[in-house]
Amino acid sequence: MKVVAGAILTHNGKIFIAKRPEGKTLAHHWEFPGGKQEAGETLQQCLKRELREELNIDATIGDFFMTSEYKYEFGIIQLNTFFASLSADCDIHSNEHENIAWVTPEELKNYTFAPADIPIVTELEKLKLA
Repeated sequence: MKVVAGAILTHNGKIFIAKRPEGKTLAHHWEFPGGKQEAGETLQQCLKRELREELNIDATIGDFFMTSEYKYEFGIIQLNTFFASLSADCDIHSNEHENIAWVTPEELKNYTFAPADIPIVTELEKLKLA
């Protein structure tokens, strides 16, 4: 099983999502940014590192949201999500995604997410973000 940390980056009532690029597993599916946990790091440390590597940001990792597990043909993914926030003057520059978007919880249903992300989307659609 691969243990992954994902960020629910929120700002002004919107959630940040990113689209996986051509050539990657699950290409063209939307996801919450993050990545695989490395030996010796906590999920929060993993997420902070991955956001720095993928999006060139230094995010504040907040509360745990939920875990989703999905059995893909290539293995089981355990996705652990955390709320995260950016400083007001932070610009996101994706190094890994073909597209990025800020969307409201209600708009999430308009995007095709990776299967492990879908239970997170379902729960986020119920939230009212400030």
